[in-house]
Amino acid sequence: MNKNTDIKTLGELKRSGYQTRSVKEELRQNLILQLKKKEGGFEGIIGFEDTVIPDLQTAILSRHNILLLGLRGQAKTRIARLMVNLLDEYVPYIADSELYDDPFNPISWFGRNEIAAKGDDTPIAWLHRSERYTEKLATPDVTVADLIGDVDPIKAATMKLHYSDERVIHFGLIPRAHRGIFVINELPDLQARIQVALFNILQEEDIQIRGFKLRLPLDIQFVFTANPEDYTNRGSIVTPLKDRIESQILTHYPRSIEVSCKITQQEAILSPEQKGTIEADGLIKDLVEQIAFEARNSEYIDKKSGVSARLTISAYENLISNAERRMILNGESSTFVRITDFLGVIPAVTGKIELVYEGELEGPAKVANMLIGKAVKSLMLQFFPDPEKAKKSKAPNPYAEIVNWFSDSNTVLLDDSLPFDQYKKSLNSVSGLKELVKKFHPNLSANQQLLLMEFVLHGLAEFSQLNKGFLDNGFAFSDMFNSLFNLEPDEDDLDMDDDRF
Repeated sequence: MNKNTDIKTLGELKRSGYQTRSVKEELRQNLILQLKKKEGGFEGIIGFEDTVIPDLQTAILSRHNILLLGLRGQAKTRIARLMVNLLDEYVPYIADSELYDDPFNPISWFGRNEIAAKGDDTPIAWLHRSERYTEKLATPDVTVADLIGDVDPIKAATMKLHYSDERVIHFGLIPRAHRGIFVINELPDLQARIQVALFNILQEEDIQIRGFKLRLPLDIQFVFTANPEDYTNRGSIVTPLKDRIESQILTHYPRSIEVSCKITQQEAILSPEQKGTIEADGLIKDLVEQIAFEARNSEYIDKKSGVSARLTISAYENLISNAERRMILNGESSTFVRITDFLGVIPAVTGKIELVYEGELEGPAKVANMLIGKAVKSLMLQFFPDPEKAKKSKAPNPYAEIVNWFSDSNTVLLDDSLPFDQYKKSLNSVSGLKELVKKFHPNLSANQQLLLMEFVLHGLAEFSQLNKGFLDNGFAFSDMFNSLFNLEPDEDDLDMDDDRF
């Protein structure tokens, strides 16, 4: 039902033929129309097309309250917010009604009294769907009064009414969400006694305040979100409440680098200047996503906590900004993201991972460096032959000339502030490096070629063919066994008090 500005009274609304619908019926009918038109719905939700979204649509068609169950950073809240788009654009309500009373079915004293007193002349206002969404983060300090309401003694004294009179109640968030969608995030964090208060609202539509039982047939679509591990960690969803939530839908992390990359590129916030002056190759984007995949399988990271998609989004933003900083300092008009720029990713990673005991012993910065290294190692095999197999093979080793060059006591220092010319000169000085890249990837731009040349050095270091020492703002590559530098990362190198970490 679209807003008709000509309809301003109950009588006009009746003559228009308007038919009222419950929120769940509204969602159901609008979803049916959307499905018939083959429209996707839930725009911006990537990777759930064949899993979560079909389950969600089924729950809506069944008029169910919904529990979205998944680890952090799995778009649970965003899904809930997008459900608003399935509501009618506008719905009528009795003007000035605190609970947005349906003109045909008022539930509050004010609404009933308005119609009794004014009849068809009752003023009508229109509520946009964006105003029909209420969200509450569950925390241990949430009270029944916050969610349901409480008696207002000042109002009772002023109006000279008994405490049991509905007019002295100050309604909480849930009654004020009447005719809309109400979302409780992190449901297990809600105290058990507060969860119990939701029982009757979900099933019997009763509200009990200070011992006074108030019959309020609330019309609400409830959506809850929770982390599955909360059942054993911070709290749990009490069984009777869970039983009253009809559909439980499991979310998940992206299952492929491609899907994960689409999410990051959609969500990362970059300025027009950054987009126009900083080039980020596909390899760079894949490396960012691979870090998250490595983190989710790392022995140092708590799998129960999860690794949010926000890690890759923040990491990619930091990558671009690190390259931008170098460009500005060197007075360059453009640049491209290098592997050394991943030093700027470390603050984005350390703030997004929960370490287990072994990880705490290593330290968050060191674990972040390990994740970046593992990501490089994983992707190395997609671009070049396996260095370990090449070393053992009877065929000519494609990396031999590079490794031998470092064996002659040569070193390469790469930091994240090197001007382009110095960066290029350093990489071109490595014998056989440029030829190796050209052999396996002959059709690259000049920037892509340099990026892959640097990538090879990092990859060989991860496969223990070269030594990679950690500098304050870069890396030193040298021979694996006769290094002139003793720059293996230790607790001092990766001290969290360091400005970079």
